[in-house]
Amino acid sequence: MKLISVGFGNTVSAERIIAIVTPDSSPIRRIIQEAKDSGMLIDASCGRRTRAVIITDSDHIILSALQPETISNRVVSKGGIVDEDDR
Repeated sequence: MKLISVGFGNTVSAERIIAIVTPDSSPIRRIIQEAKDSGMLIDASCGRRTRAVIITDSDHIILSALQPETISNRVVSKGGIVDEDDR
């Protein structure tokens, strides 16, 4: 199992990720609200501004304070846990 850092010591299984998107559009905001209402939302942003929304194959929605490009680069470039400063 390959784990990808999504910030602040939180990791996600790379094999479970379907999409990494920005939270700017209305449809994504609706997806976040529906996940929150159904208990499928995981907030890994540690109180910071949400910059990336990770959609998994188990219908969980993960919020991250990192840019989507940063997370996708980690998925592509490294197969394991990335030990970089997330601040």
